[in-house]
Amino acid sequence: MYTYQSRIRYSETDENGKLRLQSLLDYFQDCSTFHSEDIGLGLEYCRERHVVWVMSSWQIVVERYPAMGERVTIGTLPYDFKGFVGYRNFLMTDEAGNRLAYANTIWGLLNVDTGKPAIPDENMRKGYVLEPRLDMEYAPRKIKIPDNGATGEIIQIKNHHLDTNHHVNNGQFIRIAMDALGQNYKVVQLRAEYKKQVFLGETLTPYIARTEEGRHVIALNNGQGDVCCVVELAEGKEK
Repeated sequence: MYTYQSRIRYSETDENGKLRLQSLLDYFQDCSTFHSEDIGLGLEYCRERHVVWVMSSWQIVVERYPAMGERVTIGTLPYDFKGFVGYRNFLMTDEAGNRLAYANTIWGLLNVDTGKPAIPDENMRKGYVLEPRLDMEYAPRKIKIPDNGATGEIIQIKNHHLDTNHHVNNGQFIRIAMDALGQNYKVVQLRAEYKKQVFLGETLTPYIARTEEGRHVIALNNGQGDVCCVVELAEGKEK
């Protein structure tokens, strides 16, 4: 497993001094970026080959949110390739090695010129050494949208929503969904399904609903009514 160490910053915490869910996602996303850069398969490698890894889904499980100042280790490992799809786990532990949070992700490799799937080349298959996947309960990729929801306020996409791929970053979708929900509670599991890229100047309209199990589902729809991202948040207590 590829790892790096960090310390929880004040700017990453909520009103209770605990790491925000959105900041946890950023740690995981940064970890995969560091991993790719350190093995020579980072942004420049992909840019030269006109390909990009695009997030298909997140599943993040939180056992405990670390507090401001805590030292943590963030790790990631790729565990499978299937055609143009890659699978990657993430893990955050405290100084004693206890699990704080862990995640499963599914990615798709796309050709930026055609928008069509691209098969990982030999360097990628050799560089991303596959390891046994984490022991966790793996949720389905697809998220069902309940039909009992309400529409939220329209959000216009600004520059700060974009990443180096010039579209809305997967973490920004989560921020938009949580802001649309407008509630402050402890999320013990996040699931996100990404369906369509969104670009500068476009709009997203949240559709907010609740499942029979009490989970919040936020679907983010573009101006044409297409579902671009679906986020599911499960409330609970930290361990």
